[in-house]
Amino acid sequence: MAAVDDRPGAAPATPAPLPTGRGIELVLLAFAAVLVTGALGLVEANQEQQLTQALIWVGLAYLGLFTIAHFAVRRFAPYADPLILPSVALLNGLGLVMIHRLDLAELAQATAVGDPPPTELLSRQIAWTAVGLALFVAVLWLVRDHRKLSRYAFTCGLAGIVLLALPGLLPASISEVNGAKLWIRIGPVGIQPGEFAKILLIVFFAAFLVQKRELFTTAGRKFLGMEFPRPRDLGPLLLAWGLSIGVLVIERDLGSSLLFFGIVLVLLYAATERVSWLVIGLTIFMGGALIAYQLFGHVRVRVQVWLDPFADFNGTGFQIGQALFGLGTGGVGGTGLGAGRPDLVPFAYSDFMLSSLGEELGLIGLSAILVVYLVMITRGLRSALAVRDSFGKLLATGLSFAIALQIFTVIGGASKLIPLTGLTLPFLSYGGSSLVANYALVALLLRISNAARAPLNRRPAAPLPPIAEAGTELVERPK
Repeated sequence: MAAVDDRPGAAPATPAPLPTGRGIELVLLAFAAVLVTGALGLVEANQEQQLTQALIWVGLAYLGLFTIAHFAVRRFAPYADPLILPSVALLNGLGLVMIHRLDLAELAQATAVGDPPPTELLSRQIAWTAVGLALFVAVLWLVRDHRKLSRYAFTCGLAGIVLLALPGLLPASISEVNGAKLWIRIGPVGIQPGEFAKILLIVFFAAFLVQKRELFTTAGRKFLGMEFPRPRDLGPLLLAWGLSIGVLVIERDLGSSLLFFGIVLVLLYAATERVSWLVIGLTIFMGGALIAYQLFGHVRVRVQVWLDPFADFNGTGFQIGQALFGLGTGGVGGTGLGAGRPDLVPFAYSDFMLSSLGEELGLIGLSAILVVYLVMITRGLRSALAVRDSFGKLLATGLSFAIALQIFTVIGGASKLIPLTGLTLPFLSYGGSSLVANYALVALLLRISNAARAPLNRRPAAPLPPIAEAGTELVERPK
């Protein structure tokens, strides 16, 4: 029962408004479950498989998992944005559909040549989805106030750097896969620590930029109408650049290096609103790219394949060449779920999930998927605009931009807009580490969204460090 102030002259208590969006979120989750179950049926029908009740059970299990996630959100973050979780659920479900479709293709090929049945990836991905949703609920339960994360900012930074560098320092026998040292493999189980390091480093840089805001907003010399920072204030950006190059050297992973530096650069711009930071960052990035091209053979190969994938089609250009043929075959409307040949592209279930979806869903289907991604990212950025504390603004911006940059690099690489980076599509591609880490990321976004949308009398008021209590400031631009 709510407490009532019965002192003489006290204003009558007004009940807090009830959270909105409960029904909307549940209806959208049910719609996603119907869509995913129908897509599984189309795959089975086009692959000349017998339609069984197993498809219904898969749909019910899918709906059950996300119903639990829905009630967890409404229990621990009742005012959170109702569109983020359904967007994630739909993307995750479409990824399961395409992984199942590729499983059927692999099984057909093995049966035709008399090989034993290959390992089914769908069951593994469903298990990873359950693990990811369990972590999602745990983050919502443990992190009741996102501002408390600022207390552990430097611990998160140290842990993030350790997780990022650890695979590169371990023996190649337990850390290297396909030339990149990204894994920690113990028997049949392996994880990519860099996926979790991404979130920890975003927490660190968000708190660091709030704490040192005067360092980055101090004006230096003015050039071409822009105020550039003082040379001694470039240390953090140069440190991030050095760490990115270090990741590229010891782990031979272009994607993580690009993602890490891009997040730091965007957070700097969001904290200062100075275009000069972007100019300096992009200049340093181009210098690092030229150095990497000259020193590292794998970077040089990727650039050469990007410039002309058909120069060595049967060798280094086979993967991107087949992906381009698949996208061309799909055209506008696609071949239909289960009616294409996405299995001809190596790693079609992970690095080239975009080409698999593009071949069978076409430009229309890919556009719809990008719209779902756009809804999720814009709602995250909307939470960043609405939340009142600076730490929450930068944290939500960094988390949302991490997803956006990852999507851009994957789509750009698969469509030959930019060189391949080795990243995967969030929630769509096969992979346990990426899926679980991204569910933790979404849980933090929902926590910030809940703080932004909750009425004032429902917001947490626990004692917090000065970093978390720092509000936004109106800074007058120089005339």
